[in-house]
Amino acid sequence: MASRRREVDGILLLDKPRGRSSNQALGRVKYLLQAKKAGHTGALDPRATGLLPLCFGQATKVSGWLLDADKRYVAEARLGVETDSADLDGAVIREAEVPPIEPGTLRELEQRFSGAQAQVPPMVSALKHQGKRLYELARQGVEVDRPPRPVQIHSLRIEQAAPDCLRLEVHCSKGTYIRSLVADIGHVLGCGAAVDTLHRVGHGHFDAAAMVTLEAIEAAYEKGGAGAIEALLQPAETALAHWPAVTLGAAASAAMRHGNPAAATAVTGQVPGASDAPHEADTGWRLVRVFDADGRFLAVGVEDSDGQIRARRLFVPAA
Repeated sequence: MASRRREVDGILLLDKPRGRSSNQALGRVKYLLQAKKAGHTGALDPRATGLLPLCFGQATKVSGWLLDADKRYVAEARLGVETDSADLDGAVIREAEVPPIEPGTLRELEQRFSGAQAQVPPMVSALKHQGKRLYELARQGVEVDRPPRPVQIHSLRIEQAAPDCLRLEVHCSKGTYIRSLVADIGHVLGCGAAVDTLHRVGHGHFDAAAMVTLEAIEAAYEKGGAGAIEALLQPAETALAHWPAVTLGAAASAAMRHGNPAAATAVTGQVPGASDAPHEADTGWRLVRVFDADGRFLAVGVEDSDGQIRARRLFVPAA
């Protein structure tokens, strides 16, 4: 395969396989695509599987909004064991007998761990302490205090899959660690718990139905080269499909391409109500998808207090 990198734009919804880091999975797909620029939007642990949006080229400009999006997971937790990483890849630090668990206890756990939470990140994580990743310190046998971080558990369903196994369905905010949630549940039960399997089934408005396996990507490459993989990519604007869509006329489109604000001439699609539409945290202005007069995705924009549309991220039209 030629080593020359090329311009590739779009999002691939990878079903990350178990045993690979998110960066390893990204690197393999980037290599097959011969893409110049790529990034992922929220790492999964090597043990974890499931939905990992990979952004290429122009689509990397929406990665920040994907990083901030809610996530949905299905996990299995092994009861009666605690490890230094809060999953079964870690070293066992305690084992205990699993008590009988009544359905009412599970409902109480769901209530206790739903809503706003102050969660302590696991020591084996990519967060930094004095410039070093926590997992690097953990490998050296060093443990440091980790201040609790605010997270939101939008919904939580817990079922007992076996006497020593719980199955969790979690819809949560960014920054939530399922390993910490499982460890906290184990602490409340008194027997400890660690993640056995973890599968991400939703990321923002993307869901598992649209995922592509690494095996399918490899097969596409063998059949049709990088172009066959490129056919699997989704346009960048699909990451923001739940946002209001604004179409500009020809003159306004040209003005925006030159860095000037523009007045919207038409609004397309279903525009969310004021409480549902996304807004910038600092200005409070409404975020919108901006399309040019030919229907091409032009920018991530904001509608300011004067009703003008200002570009936050411009997208270069394909040649």
